[in-house]
Amino acid sequence: MKDTSSSSSNSSADPRQPSTARPYVPPRVSPQDLPMDYSGFLAMLFAVSGVMFRYKICSWIAMIFCAQSLANMKNIENDLKQISMAMMFAIMGVVTNYFGPARPSATKR
Repeated sequence: MKDTSSSSSNSSADPRQPSTARPYVPPRVSPQDLPMDYSGFLAMLFAVSGVMFRYKICSWIAMIFCAQSLANMKNIENDLKQISMAMMFAIMGVVTNYFGPARPSATKR
């Protein structure tokens, strides 16, 4: 058996009707409440270690994390500063490792 009283009350509050539909508005979140950008942090960590310890792999990993952080950027002002800093360190590490002076331990006696 079909209950007609519940179906008639649902038709007035039917969300599929275009007149009752409203566009979705995401809630406003302050920049301090956003979650931490782990890929940006790891990019900075690997970039600095690539420059300081002259590890080529760290500089390349930093570039990968920079690209990932750039793709997932939420707050353009804060994240762009961190990504640009990490990218500068990563590029500096790659250039130093490939075109800089040789390491003292890598030279022959």
